[in-house]
Amino acid sequence: MKNQQNHSTELNGKTALVTGGTKGIGKAIADRLAEAGAQVIVTARNHPGDANLDHYFIAADLTQPEDVTKMAEEIDEKFGTVDILIDNIGGLTTPGGGYSTLTDEHWENELQLNLLAAIRLDRTLLPKMVDQQSGVIIHISSVAGKQPLWNLNMAYAVSKAALNSYSKTLATELASKGVRVLTVSPGATKTPPMVKVIEDFATASGLSFEEGQTQLMNQVGGIPMGRMAEPEEVASLVHFLVSPAAAYLTGTNYAIDGGSLPVVV
Repeated sequence: MKNQQNHSTELNGKTALVTGGTKGIGKAIADRLAEAGAQVIVTARNHPGDANLDHYFIAADLTQPEDVTKMAEEIDEKFGTVDILIDNIGGLTTPGGGYSTLTDEHWENELQLNLLAAIRLDRTLLPKMVDQQSGVIIHISSVAGKQPLWNLNMAYAVSKAALNSYSKTLATELASKGVRVLTVSPGATKTPPMVKVIEDFATASGLSFEEGQTQLMNQVGGIPMGRMAEPEEVASLVHFLVSPAAAYLTGTNYAIDGGSLPVVV
């Protein structure tokens, strides 16, 4: 789905860093912020190999402290500061099946990827935001942090719930220092990783892809809007939250799930 809105210039003069910004939701966010006038930096473990990559790229594995340090040094040298930080790195890497299938290594890897990478990067880049009394941090979480599925995403859901709690406490600490911190929790979104989750679930359950998708969506109560989100729709929400129009918003977790969460949040 292409963005049909006119390009704006409200982020002119701002530098944005989007982790995991070469594909899926991260790429959609990077593209949207650039359309709004921001200078965008993206990171991933490996260059996507696309000669037409539109944003400044830094190769970094953010689960490794030394890579975070090197990335921060490069940003400092070439850009000076980051005004907008989108902590988008993350993913479901552990097997389903419940507690008995998860080893210490599974838990540690999931926490590194979905929680500690964001904490590490925030800690590195926040001092300059605090010094300039301005900045926005968006943590990309998941509705799984509020509605975990024991047989599918136990460790992932726990790591995202921890990210939600961290984001809220950080927002409270920084509110008086001019830095806003928010969380965006997508539901089922049409990205390659989501397709793989459905494929793996369907295979493990002896189902076709279509049957697996239906059963998986039914486990979370279905999607009232009847479809998965497009990455660009998540990017639209993030764009709003980092814009001047959202200047009074901080500490809130925004679910973008087509109405699938069956609770009042």
